[in-house]
Amino acid sequence: MSDTVLFDKLLRLRLPAFREGLREQQANPHYAELSFEERLALLVDQECTRRQGNRTQRALHTAAFPAPATLEDLDLSPERQLDRRQILELGQATWIGNHLNVLVLGPTGSGKTYLACALGTAAIRLGFSVRYFRTARLLHALGQARQEATYPIFLRTLARTDLLILDDWMRDSFTLPNAQDILEVLDDRFGQSSTLVVAQMPVNEWFSQIPNPTLADAILDRLVHNAYRIQLAGESQRKLRSPIRAMPHT
Repeated sequence: MSDTVLFDKLLRLRLPAFREGLREQQANPHYAELSFEERLALLVDQECTRRQGNRTQRALHTAAFPAPATLEDLDLSPERQLDRRQILELGQATWIGNHLNVLVLGPTGSGKTYLACALGTAAIRLGFSVRYFRTARLLHALGQARQEATYPIFLRTLARTDLLILDDWMRDSFTLPNAQDILEVLDDRFGQSSTLVVAQMPVNEWFSQIPNPTLADAILDRLVHNAYRIQLAGESQRKLRSPIRAMPHT
């Protein structure tokens, strides 16, 4: 079989990294020192690594994080009062496998969204599916889905997602339809998947933001009682990283 035919077949088999690796081996005489099995193993590893990277990139695109974030770049300075051990344990995503929740709490600008997205990125790297929404936009999307008769399909999509991140939780009071929609989402997820909530408002004030006490009880029961809590402190990260702050006074 000629090289041209071989490379065409590898392309049809959708083995681009294997194909590139084989070209490299042919061009580099040092590979001749390796056995057939060793060279084949390198090619298979190269293809597997490429595919894993592609899967991760697709999952990150689907998650729709507002900005790139990783635990490696997380600021764990003492003034933020983060428990390093807890953050690293949550980064292993065991809580997602156990269908538990996480509440990330703190004042505006404290880095809540970054931490949530960093935990979401860690989960994706471990093979979990993740979706990020600002709560108001999710409620809008649910309302649109009702009007377009795609509501059940959207709910099933959310239910199949291993980790759902809801940012800006309780920034605005819920209407009755909002509360009903959120309960539908959480009902499908309870005991089956995990939800991460990012909120500035303390948990003990959430109940009063939901117009119906029965719905409020049900929503909080599905979110709060099986959740880890992370409380952030310290000066606003936006202020600390502002380029204006770094400019000398004249």
